Amino acid sequence: MAATTDSQGARPGPMLWRLLVAATVALAMLAALALAFRLAHGNAARALTERLEISAQSRVQTLESVLAKQRAVATVLSDDAAVLQALAEPSPANVSRVSQKLERLQEQTSSAVIYLLDRDGVAIAASNWHDPDSFVGSDYSFRSYFSEALLRGEATQFALGTVSRRPGLYLSHDVPQMGEPLGVIVVKVEFDAMEQGWAQAAETTLVTDAAGQVILSSAPQLRFAPLPPIPAGQVSARRAVPGAGWVLWVRAPSAEAVRAALLAAGTVGFLFTLLLAGGVSAARARTRAARRAEAERRYRADLERAVEERTRDLTAEMRERRAAEQRLAKLQGEMVQANKLATLGQITAGVAHEVNTPLATIRLLAENGRQMLPPDAADLAPDLAADLDRNLSQISRMTDRIAQITTELRGFARKATGELGPVALKDALDAALLLTASRRRAQDIRLVLPKIPPGLRVMAETVRLEQVLVNLIQNAQEALEGRPDPEIRIVLQDDGPVLRLSISDNGPGLSPQIAAQLFTPFATSKPEGLGLGLVISQEIARDFGGSLTAGPQREGQGAIFHLDLPKAA
Repeated sequence: MAATTDSQGARPGPMLWRLLVAATVALAMLAALALAFRLAHGNAARALTERLEISAQSRVQTLESVLAKQRAVATVLSDDAAVLQALAEPSPANVSRVSQKLERLQEQTSSAVIYLLDRDGVAIAASNWHDPDSFVGSDYSFRSYFSEALLRGEATQFALGTVSRRPGLYLSHDVPQMGEPLGVIVVKVEFDAMEQGWAQAAETTLVTDAAGQVILSSAPQLRFAPLPPIPAGQVSARRAVPGAGWVLWVRAPSAEAVRAALLAAGTVGFLFTLLLAGGVSAARARTRAARRAEAERRYRADLERAVEERTRDLTAEMRERRAAEQRLAKLQGEMVQANKLATLGQITAGVAHEVNTPLATIRLLAENGRQMLPPDAADLAPDLAADLDRNLSQISRMTDRIAQITTELRGFARKATGELGPVALKDALDAALLLTASRRRAQDIRLVLPKIPPGLRVMAETVRLEQVLVNLIQNAQEALEGRPDPEIRIVLQDDGPVLRLSISDNGPGLSPQIAAQLFTPFATSKPEGLGLGLVISQEIARDFGGSLTAGPQREGQGAIFHLDLPKAA
């Protein structure tokens, strides 16, 4: 019993040793990870701060350059002879000459506006002299940049414009003569482009004035508010703007430093794990059983990989077969739809023909009714007689309108002869517009048409030319579905043996995918479309000796198609 007790008491020794070794390794690993995280975070934070300081210095230099250039403009203009003459003798000619000079300078220096104030603070000349909201005649004596410029020679003020309601910096300089100021020249600078450039960067950029108020910012909602405190988890850098009394701040999240520290710690942990796994693997590799297990594992992996590759090949083959079957079904459905449309065209022609007989009877009865009115009906019941005559006249006019529509439908539905000859372009376009008028009226589409001489003819075939025009106009009308201001514009270019008819709309335009396969059969973006209209129209134009092309694609700005046709001799 004593021997047994001693044996049982000796067993916890190796287990305790292994636990101590494991705890020591774990503590060493945690210490290494913490040290790596701290060092990497410190280095990354310093690098981020240095980058922010460089960015702030670069932006301050840019801002200082803009201010120096605009101050130079105000200084040069304060000594300009034309400006002095306009203030001394504010005649219309002198004032107009200065306004034109200021307009040229404003365009060359990218200023927002430049204007000249007289001794009372009234603008007598401005670069926007020809605009509806010109500054000329406005009183700016209440502005501090005017009063301070008269007292100290020059001044600056950042404020909202009283007319434009846009923020900007006003740089003013007095215009002296014989030691006395005759007026003040003012240059307004807007920083919208600069702020938009700041907004595209990852950092937040702020500029504060001497009072600590934000005047420029990559985040417009912070403008004209006190400088917000630095949020937690952000790094900041600041630089003074020389000569302006401003301070530029650049702030960025410190998450970049945290990510770098985590990456470093993860790398150290990965290396630690690799070393530990390498030791264990080396020990196990000494035994034969480990080698046999590794061989079996590799064999199973190869076998599983081969099965996966074969399964992947079979899956891809089945997917391609299903796609081919779907394409075949789609083509069959599209051919059935095309056959339905052809049948519908025949039915339309027949209906239009059958309508003409009752239509002629209605017109005849209406005309007879007007003739059968008693001669003295106007005396006995003038209002009733006038209403009857007006209603019967309206019936006659409506029958003429229906007859015109059915005639165009019959002509559009009849089979083309295939023979080319002179065709009046105006008649073909009028017919196409008539056939598409109902939908255009329903969508309230504005139509801009060119002046086409009645004698202008092209070599074509009437039926097929109308078919092309109807297709292009219908496509434009469909593109304008739901637009608030729909418009179709048709332009005629006649400057050679080939004339061009351009049809454009202000719809959403063609996407790059549709534009790439625009004239490919059965390629369409319409849920109910066949994708054959433009293909057939292009072939018809080629048969005429012309062409049908799409203009340069401007996504979001509408589509344009050019139909080129040879002129008839």
